Amino acid sequence: MKSARPKVMHELCGRPLISWVVDQACAVDPKRVIVVIGHGGDAVREHLAGHPEADLLRFVVQEPRRGTGHALQVCAEELGEDPGEVIVLYGDMPLLTGETIADLAEYRDVAGDGAMAILTSIADDPHGYGRIVRGADGAFERIVEEADCSDEERELAEVNTGVYAFPGRELLACLPRLGDANAQGELYLTDVAAMFVAEGREVVAVAIADPEEGSGINTLAQLAEARWTLQVRILEEHLANGVVIEDPATTYIDHGVEIGAGTLVLPCTVIRSGVRIGSGCEVGPFTHLRAGTVLEDGAEVGNFTECKQSVVGSGAKAKHLSYLGDARIGAGSNIGAGTIFANYDGREKHSTEVGEGAFVGSGTIVVAPNTIGPGATTGAGAVVTRGGGVGPGEVWVGVPARPIRTGGTRPEASEDPGEND
Repeated sequence: MKSARPKVMHELCGRPLISWVVDQACAVDPKRVIVVIGHGGDAVREHLAGHPEADLLRFVVQEPRRGTGHALQVCAEELGEDPGEVIVLYGDMPLLTGETIADLAEYRDVAGDGAMAILTSIADDPHGYGRIVRGADGAFERIVEEADCSDEERELAEVNTGVYAFPGRELLACLPRLGDANAQGELYLTDVAAMFVAEGREVVAVAIADPEEGSGINTLAQLAEARWTLQVRILEEHLANGVVIEDPATTYIDHGVEIGAGTLVLPCTVIRSGVRIGSGCEVGPFTHLRAGTVLEDGAEVGNFTECKQSVVGSGAKAKHLSYLGDARIGAGSNIGAGTIFANYDGREKHSTEVGEGAFVGSGTIVVAPNTIGPGATTGAGAVVTRGGGVGPGEVWVGVPARPIRTGGTRPEASEDPGEND
């Protein structure tokens, strides 16, 4: 990966690889999920402490790391004497779905209590994967790791994804017998399949319906390819729920984003994880919504506007070239072009409250912490200094901004020095 970050902590669509895989495991209603950690294990453990199914997780440290078979050996104590069915997944395979895993388990169940099942894939480029060797009758015979393949075996297109469903007792009986007489000097979990065959047990090799699901992540290029696959799934889910996405090819929406039906998302928009958007909103084009942003029903955020940790009230608008940081914008308010909520003083972040029906003129800078009262107005280019506190219905202009009208209602548009739309 050419990165100091643990591979499974690289992010896809707003969350690390490992979170996608834990979701896969949880999709089949397990009694527990054992996470084998090694390099960067503390970061993995810390991140997964916030997972919705964290109570199911158990962590086992593999040290030293001597291969996939060894990874299962260190789990033996946690598995117990009779673990039932054991499903093995990999932390760098984010595209696998819970449905595929459930299907694999069902194939194993149909084959019988002592059988195991292997998920395989027909690869356009099998380089780097163990090959599936079948007999003349098509039955599974063995798995050969690429380093140990003959020239003929390297030409095989069916590869081992590394995903298995085992009968627990039989798996535990095989693990102590694994050896390291191979090119890598490691303990291969694939050898368990050979033991099952030698003992006359059924081994079912099931080719995955969508080979893309079986893709592993070993390079940043593969990470980028997987991100697009997951992005398409996320976009399709929002489209199915009634969100209008004008150009999916230029729209980026992370995992964990909520969007109400009837909202329009325009091109070149980025919506990060942790954003909630109501119904009937308009977002974009060229908008960046960051974590903690909430758009209430009917809100509009437009061209080159960035929001972070901000609430934009129902029917409020910030249509052009603005930064809304740690702000709460009241219903029906208008944020003029070029407005900046200056929320950071170099040490801490501060918030700003904008009341309902306020009109913030073009080019206004509001230095937080601050308040703009309901129905208040700022003139174009106004700089409302820290703690200025524009009162309800007041009109403030200038640098630094000072009131020219106090109280009452906002002036008519022809008198309004901040009018911009």
